[in-house]
Amino acid sequence: MILSDREVRAAIQRKVIWVAPSPPANDKRWSATTLDLTLDAEIRPWQPVGGAGADVTIDPASPEFNSNELIRLLTQPQSCEGEGYVLQPNTLVLGWTLERIKLPNGSRIGARVEGKSSLARIGLGIHITAPTIHPGFGEKPSDPDFPGSQIRLEIWNISPLKIRIKRGMPICQIIFEEVHGIPEGPYTGQFAIQGPG
Repeated sequence: MILSDREVRAAIQRKVIWVAPSPPANDKRWSATTLDLTLDAEIRPWQPVGGAGADVTIDPASPEFNSNELIRLLTQPQSCEGEGYVLQPNTLVLGWTLERIKLPNGSRIGARVEGKSSLARIGLGIHITAPTIHPGFGEKPSDPDFPGSQIRLEIWNISPLKIRIKRGMPICQIIFEEVHGIPEGPYTGQFAIQGPG
């Protein structure tokens, strides 16, 4: 069941859902069932691999494959503060939401991050088959006051247009959903805590 804006705000008050910073109830980022999240300053454009004529293949099925290590090696942090960053056609950058999200495992709440139709219509997507945010995301059981984690976005431009992205722009929307039953354990995968750096 998808939670309404009123239910999400009530859950934030009860600390069943954490969104930091959380916009006030009258903010235009709220809609009936979604909350727009904004882009943080750091982005990581992918660098070309190899030189001219290089034939480089990434093998995600390999036991040694580590996406975080690949990101560390093949991207460099840049800022989209101020004038922003121009995303060229047919390119991919990683970015993060400014807002931190925490979904305590016992809350029985999961979420999905989705694109905004206004951006999709110009060819800008914000995830590539990775919309799910599991219960336990952004939670550090050893630190109950931990404010949560930013959400990593795969921002891609499939249009023939150059698109400027800027810190603070609404970049995606989050949909909170009730999970039937409490999971046996929280999500503890490599993406449970995210953020630049």
